[in-house]
Amino acid sequence: LSQLRACALHSSAGTSVCEKMLCTDLSLPPRCESPVQVGKLQDLINRSKMARCRGRFVCPVILYKGKHICRSATLAGWGELYGRTGYNYIFSGGSDDAWADAEDISEEDSAFRNADSQLFDKVRGHDIKLLRYLSVRYICDLMVENKKVKFGLNVTSSEKVDKAQRYADFTLLSIPYPGCEFFKDYKDRDYTAEGLIFNWKQDYVDAPLNIPVSLTQSLNIDWSEYQSWDLVQQTQNYLKLLISIINSDDDSGLLVHCISGWDRTPLFISLLRLSLWADGLIHSSLDPSEILYLTVAYDWFLFGHMLVDRLSKGEEIFFFCFNFLKHITSEEFSALKSQRRKSLPPGFTLEEICMLKQKDRGSTTSLSSDFSLGLESSPGAAGSFTYESAFLPTSSIPQEEELCIVTTSRALEQILQLLLISPF
Repeated sequence: LSQLRACALHSSAGTSVCEKMLCTDLSLPPRCESPVQVGKLQDLINRSKMARCRGRFVCPVILYKGKHICRSATLAGWGELYGRTGYNYIFSGGSDDAWADAEDISEEDSAFRNADSQLFDKVRGHDIKLLRYLSVRYICDLMVENKKVKFGLNVTSSEKVDKAQRYADFTLLSIPYPGCEFFKDYKDRDYTAEGLIFNWKQDYVDAPLNIPVSLTQSLNIDWSEYQSWDLVQQTQNYLKLLISIINSDDDSGLLVHCISGWDRTPLFISLLRLSLWADGLIHSSLDPSEILYLTVAYDWFLFGHMLVDRLSKGEEIFFFCFNFLKHITSEEFSALKSQRRKSLPPGFTLEEICMLKQKDRGSTTSLSSDFSLGLESSPGAAGSFTYESAFLPTSSIPQEEELCIVTTSRALEQILQLLLISPF
C-alpha cells in the first residue's frame, strides 16, 4: 500500500507512474509466497506485450490460495499488431525485444505459412508462455463480440476465435457482458440496475455465452436464460462463477479480460478483490478506507480507467461497481462457506462450527480469521464500524436461525458508507 501511495503521489505531481507497479503483486500476504521470479516475469511480459490490444499484457493482480488472478486486454488483431510492431521497430533503432527469440517457428513450418500466421505464432506464442508461467488455466472473456470491428476492420480478436487454436489447452469461458456504453442507460434510469436488460439482438453482438458444464454444475443457475437477466442478475451470476472457479480444488489461475481492460475488467477484478477482502481471505491488514483506496487507485485508475471521459458521456460503470456491493452481501457470495464445508469432517453442525476455538479463528481485531460469525443486532450493525463488533465472543451461543456470516455484509456496507452510498 505504501508503494501504491508513493506512485499515486508521483503521478499526481506530473511524473510517470512507477514502472514496477504493474509487476508488483500487492495482494501477497506475509504467510504466502509466489513461485514467480520477478526477472523472469518481466522478460516474459516484455516479449508478450504485443500480443494483446494496446499492449496491455497479462498481469497478475491478486494472489489467492497460491493462484494468480490476472487481467489484460483481449488479443490484438493484425492491424494493430503490424502497426505497433512497426512503430516500435522504427523508434527502437531497428530492434525489438518482442522479436528476439525465434525458436518457436521452424524453417519447415515457415515454408508453409504466410507472414500473418508467422507473426501471430510469434507474439501469441509468447503470450501463451506468460499464461503458463503464471499457471493460468481459465480465461474469462467478457466481450459481447468475437472480434472488435472499427471502420470495417477487425482491430482486435479473442482466444475463442483463434483460427490456429493456439489457446486450445486453456479452459475458455465466453461470458459476454455489456460495455461501458450500456451504463449510460443505467444512469438515465436514475442509477437503477434492476430491470435493465441488455439488447442481445444488436448486429455487432455475436459472442454467445459458453461455459464448460463442469464449471456450472454446482452453481444452480439456469445459464440458458442469460439474455433475460437484468444487470443485477447478470453481474451476480458472473461473480458467483468467478468465485467458484478460484475456489476450485486445482491450483490453476484465472485471467479476466474485455477489449481494452479498463471498464468491464476492473469492474469484476474490483468486485472479486472486495469480496475476498470482506471474507478476510486477502488484504487482512487493511481497513475499509485502505482497501477502497487500493481498489480505486490500483484496479481502476492505474490500469487506465478514464473516469473523466466516462462521466462526460454518462457511462458510469465506475459508480455501478461500488453501488453494486449492496447486492453481494449475502452468504451465497462468500468464499468462506464452501471452504469451511470442504475442510470440516462430516457431521459438523452449524452451531459446532460457530463454537470453533478462538485460536482457530485468528485475531478478532482484523479480517484475517478463517471463519467469523456475528449477530445482526451487534453494536457494529449501525453507527461507527469496528471489526471487534463483527465477531461473537466465545461465550455466546446464538440460535441457529440467528447465525450469519457477517464479514462480507458488514465490511462491504462500510465501503458503501465511505462512498456515501446507502446500503439499502
